Amino acid sequence: MPAAGMAAGRKGAGVRGEYKVPGGKLVAVDVEVADGRLEQVRLSGDFFLEPDEALEDINAALTGLPQQADAEQLAAAVRAGAGPDVRMVGFSPEAVATAVRRAVSHATGWGDHDWRLVRDGPRTPLEHMALDEVLATEVAAGRRAPTLRWWEWSDPAVIIGSFQSVRNEVDTEAAARHGVQVVRRITGGGAMFVEPGNTVTYSLYVPESLVAGMSFADSYAFLDDWVLGVLGELGLNVWYQPLNDITSDGGKIGGAAQKRVPGAVLHHVTMSYDIDAAKLGEVLRVGQEKLSDKGIASAVRRVDPLRRQTGLARSVVIDRLTEGFRRRFGLADGPVTEAEEAAARELIAAKYDTAAWTHRVP
Repeated sequence: MPAAGMAAGRKGAGVRGEYKVPGGKLVAVDVEVADGRLEQVRLSGDFFLEPDEALEDINAALTGLPQQADAEQLAAAVRAGAGPDVRMVGFSPEAVATAVRRAVSHATGWGDHDWRLVRDGPRTPLEHMALDEVLATEVAAGRRAPTLRWWEWSDPAVIIGSFQSVRNEVDTEAAARHGVQVVRRITGGGAMFVEPGNTVTYSLYVPESLVAGMSFADSYAFLDDWVLGVLGELGLNVWYQPLNDITSDGGKIGGAAQKRVPGAVLHHVTMSYDIDAAKLGEVLRVGQEKLSDKGIASAVRRVDPLRRQTGLARSVVIDRLTEGFRRRFGLADGPVTEAEEAAARELIAAKYDTAAWTHRVP
C-alpha cells in the first residue's frame, strides 16, 4: 500500500511499511510519527512469535525512538524489548527494522506500480549495455513505468563488471579467436560469458521507493525473491547466497548486479541455461585466489545450468518466469520506444563502444 503523507506539526500521521523476508514471512509495521519520534507502533504479519506477549513488548520498545533511527538501532531495540527467550520464526529483529524504515521512508510495494514488459528479439551486446542505462534513466524520470526486460543475444560476449580489469579477466586473444566481443557494463560484480541461447538474463528498472528503507544487501534478495518463488514452482530447491548469487543444490545458477541512479535502481540477473565449458575456460581468466576461496577446482564446476535442472526449453523457462511475475504483480507489454532506441544509439557511440570506457580499467 502507498504510505500516507506525514502531517506537519505535533499531530502524528499514520504510515505503513511492509517487508517480505526472502524465503520467510511478511512483516508489516503501522506507525505514527510526531515531533520526529515513532508513536503508536503496531507490528503485524504472517510470522510466528512466542510468547504472544512479545508482540506488545516489541511495539513498546520501538515507541519513542527517533524517526531517523537507523536499522541497527531499531533492530537492537527489538532485540532488547523482546528479551532473550523470545522465538521469532520466519522473521528477525532486522526484518522488523527494515519494515519500520520502509514506513518512515514512504516506501512503495510491488503492487503499487503498473509493470511493463520488454521481450523483443536479439540485440547486440552494446545495445544491451546502453539500453540498461537508458531505461533506468527513463524510469527515474517518470517517463517509463517500472519495467521487466528479458535479454536475447545476437552474438557471444564477455561482459565485465564496471570496476574489473580487462586483462585480468579476459584472454583477449582467445576472445578474438572465438568471435567473442568484450563489453563493460555499468554495474559492479564479476565477468559473464554469454552466447545466444545459453543464458536467461533479465533487468528490472524500479523506482527508488520500491527498495526504500532497505540496506543495499537486502535489496538484492528482495528484488529476486519472485524468481526464487517461480523456480521453486518448477521443482528447483533454490536460495539466495549473499551478496548476489542464486544457488541450488547442484551449484550456482546465476548472479545479480545493481546500479543506483537518482530516483531509480537497475537490477539485472544472468542465469546459466547451458554452458560451453571449454570455450568459457579459454576466454575467461579465473584467478586461483577466487577459486581457493570457494574451495573448488574450476569455475565451471560452480555452475549448474537451468537446462539440466528443469529439462525445459529455454523459451519455456522464460515464459514460466514471465507468467510468475505477472501473477504476482501484474504485467503489460511496454516495448522500447523510438526515443529510447535513439538514446541507446547515442550512448553506444559516445560511451559503450569506446576504448575509454571498455578499457577504463586496463
